[in-house]
Amino acid sequence: MNVVNGPAMSPDFSVVVPVFNEAGSAPDLAREIAEAFAGRAFEMLFVDDASTDSSRAQLASLKTDLPMLRIIAHGRNAGQSRAIRTGVLAARAPIVITLDGDGQNDPADAPAVAARLMQGPASLGLVSGLRRNRRDSRAKLWASRIGNGLRRRLLKDGATDTGCGLKAFRREAYLRLPYFDHQHRFLPALFAREGYEVAYEPVSHRARRFGASKYTNFGRLMVSIPDLLGVAWLINRTRLTGGVEEV
Repeated sequence: MNVVNGPAMSPDFSVVVPVFNEAGSAPDLAREIAEAFAGRAFEMLFVDDASTDSSRAQLASLKTDLPMLRIIAHGRNAGQSRAIRTGVLAARAPIVITLDGDGQNDPADAPAVAARLMQGPASLGLVSGLRRNRRDSRAKLWASRIGNGLRRRLLKDGATDTGCGLKAFRREAYLRLPYFDHQHRFLPALFAREGYEVAYEPVSHRARRFGASKYTNFGRLMVSIPDLLGVAWLINRTRLTGGVEEV
């Protein structure tokens, strides 16, 4: 039997949050996640990607009040995709929900995204948040629009918003995906590559209250082009089985 919100529980959901220098937002985000999933069997894993501020210490101070909180620390900074993968590998639940550590994803939306996944068929591997009324700068919105358009043309994944950090997916399905740095930006295409269905759920978006984005438009551009070409190659080299059965 599950012990709801207890440290010895067998959780139904694992909420994974990558964090790098988010001392201002991480503690409030942890409390919001606990409130959003109250009454459910869940755990939350904050993966500290070698922060140089007090993120880790602030989160550690919450563990008495939030016994479902787990903190996993990287020895050196390895990036958002690696932090997500670290969290998924450590997760104990079959359903994983991810949120960005900057607090721009509203945890109150997370249960609905997870429910959409659970109510779908086993072939539904990923439900990704679709941000409405984005609270980003005009330059970031334009860069996102251009990047999404280029990605859709090359990968034919049909996704209009792969940058939303709020996602729910089946852990077993995620672990079938090829891993590489910046993998998190291509999850819809990668899930589809493995034969899984992908769905989208409208979610809210909040302005960043603390700190600054770890990415720049130029930095995204420099890594996105070779990544796009690499993922396009992976998709072109895919051959699906049409189903597998033991006879």
